Amino acid sequence: MIGRLRGTLAEKQPPHLILDVNGLGYELEVPMTTLYRLPSVGQPLTLHTHLVVREDAQLLYGFYERRERELFRELIRLNGVGPKLALALMSSLEVDELVRCVQAQDTSALVKVPGVGKKTAERLLVELKDRFKAWQTVPAMFELVPDDGGTPRGPVATAETDAVSALISLGYKPQEASKAVAAVNEKGLSSEDLIRRALKGMI
Repeated sequence: MIGRLRGTLAEKQPPHLILDVNGLGYELEVPMTTLYRLPSVGQPLTLHTHLVVREDAQLLYGFYERRERELFRELIRLNGVGPKLALALMSSLEVDELVRCVQAQDTSALVKVPGVGKKTAERLLVELKDRFKAWQTVPAMFELVPDDGGTPRGPVATAETDAVSALISLGYKPQEASKAVAAVNEKGLSSEDLIRRALKGMI
């Protein structure tokens, strides 16, 4: 099991990234909450990881905080929840937001996540309630901030295209993703900014 990687951020292509570890490039898929906190390309980065081995592939998932990885592991243990749905849930809701939903048994935010209907949301809340008894919501130790501008942002069209592609990969329909990104698009915004704003508008 690969539990942690430390290296240099070589490439960002939401929701994927490549981490260069001593010349070896690891491709990882990350939730949007991790993507927002990534440094500029070329900067050092440490990620907590989870490896999923399937018959046809070995998939590596990365998380900025250990707590995020633990949540991911809790989610994929649930019946009917695979890595894709787990990432969609974590991309739409911060860890503490999801914990609060479970503690309050509130389905309103969950049903807006692609792939989660009312019955699925109710089942998830019931199954997660006992698992989350030991979890506590804590004040965020960080703020979600846009890219620091250390790398060229490229054309707006590229950022918009990347944002739409990222939302589609989370399960949103192409038309829905395009509409959400277009509604929040402003000149100079990075793909990370667009994704974050679009997701907030959907939830």
